[in-house]
Amino acid sequence: MSLFWRVFLLNAAVLTGATVLLMLSPATVSTPVLPAEGLILVAGLVAMLVANAVLLRIGFLPLRRLTRAMTTIDLLRPGSRPPVSGHGGIADLIMAFNAMLDRLEFERATSNARALSAQEAERRRIARELHDEVGQSLTAVLLELRRVADEAPEAVSAALHQVQETTRDSLDEIRRIARRLRPGVLEELGLASALRSLTGEVRGAAARCRIDGVLPELGEEVELVIYRVAQESITNAVRHSGATRIHLLVHVEPSEVRLRVRDNGVGTGDAPEGAGIRGMRERALLAGATLAVETLAEGGTQVRLDVPISTGGGR
Repeated sequence: MSLFWRVFLLNAAVLTGATVLLMLSPATVSTPVLPAEGLILVAGLVAMLVANAVLLRIGFLPLRRLTRAMTTIDLLRPGSRPPVSGHGGIADLIMAFNAMLDRLEFERATSNARALSAQEAERRRIARELHDEVGQSLTAVLLELRRVADEAPEAVSAALHQVQETTRDSLDEIRRIARRLRPGVLEELGLASALRSLTGEVRGAAARCRIDGVLPELGEEVELVIYRVAQESITNAVRHSGATRIHLLVHVEPSEVRLRVRDNGVGTGDAPEGAGIRGMRERALLAGATLAVETLAEGGTQVRLDVPISTGGGR
């Protein structure tokens, strides 16, 4: 039944009930209307309006739930759907909205996969250029500085050795950036070693990594999602929360892999989610995982990532 006919029948039911009640009641209307008769008419009108409002509110309740869902839905938290209720046009409208959400989530996941794939390819290209071109150039400069320092007078040699140490530090920093852009240890030694290496490279905070259980074969894309979420969580803790301790925990369950990154920083508070957290959510969607960022009662922040093992494929 269409929405038009539902509203029509609700109003018709109210008017019909009022007409029957008026026919069966002993009330009469005089000309001019007496005060007692006026009160009866006003009471009858109020009763009709109240009954009509109650019936319409009940009939439009599914639309109110749909409106609330439209204003609160978040495509980065998929799966939430308003229940299909009501009759006729209302149920059709809710089903059409749910189908639209399915298409939007699918298109967003597809476009995010392409964008993140292009981003990773660009990261690998920049890492190769840093390692092969800038790194080799600095290595050549370092060797030349060493040769010149050995042949220079003592006063100049000391200054050249200082420049040599600065160049060596710059070369180490470039190599570290290249490793962050392209986690070669993830490809060569696996996810467990990559996460341990990630915490081992943290500067400015004491970081430790614990892995409970043996990580199964999750597939390159899923492992990269876990690695990037851990990397972004640690980066946020060091740069933005002022954390001095970071604990990375991976727990392997029969049906899922759970990643927890905790810190003792200032927490997120009521601040809106930044690009980093939204990027983590987009990556979590690629693995069919759920991600939550919460402020701990004892202080600090915890990032939770739960990755179903069934979504992972073999290498």
